[in-house]
Amino acid sequence: MTEKTEAAAERHRARKQHHKEIVDARISAATQQRGVILVHTGNGKGKSSAAFGMVARSLGHGMRVGVVQFIKGGLATGEETFFRRFPEVEYHVMGEGYTWETQDRERDIAKAQAAWQVAHDMLRNPALQLVVLDEINIALKLGYLDPGPLLEALNNRPAMQHVILTGRGAPDVLIEIADTVTEMRPLKHAFDAGIQAQEGVEF
Repeated sequence: MTEKTEAAAERHRARKQHHKEIVDARISAATQQRGVILVHTGNGKGKSSAAFGMVARSLGHGMRVGVVQFIKGGLATGEETFFRRFPEVEYHVMGEGYTWETQDRERDIAKAQAAWQVAHDMLRNPALQLVVLDEINIALKLGYLDPGPLLEALNNRPAMQHVILTGRGAPDVLIEIADTVTEMRPLKHAFDAGIQAQEGVEF
């Protein structure tokens, strides 16, 4: 190794050591242990996919999980087929599909209200360590649900229960109380190029 490369290696080591010290300090400062609220929103693909990845992760840790899907339901999905195999997962598909397909606001509201009753029970159940409220943000955005009861239930849920809320257009009041908020932003999508939704990728 030349003197120049040795100097470069030493600079790299020093930078990484400094980085490690910063990360270690932040880890040491994070002393709280409690359930967290996560919001996946934005117009990009991957909001529900990320949530179901966390369902798989939770099952790997022996946790019990509740899932309520608010808008989806008109099309069978791979995640539903897969996670229904697990007795540790309570899985409820409560919607009837995309709102531009159903075209019946009153029926959509009734379905969202019924889904909320199931979700509300889950948010009071200490046996469920993770609850996924899939596409609830859309139901809130369209006015199918009042955010007030949801916020109250989130604030009063079991202390170690984690909750993921997905869907574009998450309201500001939900973003404000969430612990982690991720906004999916589209850069490219195959559908825009005329490619059909693909099994195993979109559903």
